[in-house]
Parts: sequence; structure tokens; C-alpha cells
Amino acid sequence: MKVRLSTTVDEDVLRQARDVAGVGTDASMVERALRALIAQHRETEIDAAYDTYLVLPPDTPDEWGDPVAFNDRAAGSAAVGQ
Repeated sequence: MKVRLSTTVDEDVLRQARDVAGVGTDASMVERALRALIAQHRETEIDAAYDTYLVLPPDTPDEWGDPVAFNDRAAGSAAVGQ
């Protein structure tokens, strides 16, 4: 479903956007800009989720388990097999 959007924008900004967009209509240009804004926002959300892991030490236990204990068990079972 499409909705009608009516707004006032700076004339120079609109002219520059039309030159850059290279699309046929103002409507398609605005839709393209809105999609880019949404994509950028999603990328920011994903980056923020990864940033959480950058502030934690790599050996911090989480919902997946305790990495130090796992590595210790893995090293122990490898030594038994040798």
C-alpha cells in the first residue's frame, strides 16, 4: 500500500538530491532515501549488538556457556587421546 506524503524541503537540498538520485520522480527518490535510512538504522543496531561483545573479556560466561571451562575440558580430552 502506498501513502501520500506532502512536505516542504529546502530547494537547494532537493535540487542536489535530484541530481544525485538519478531516479525518475521525487516519489521514487524519497522512497529510495527512506529505504537507505532504514537500512542504515538496521546496520547501526547490528553494530551496537556486536559492540557489546567488544567490551566484555573473551572468557566471560554467557547464555552459551563458560568458554574457559569448555577450553579446559577440550584440552583435557585432546590430551587423553594422544
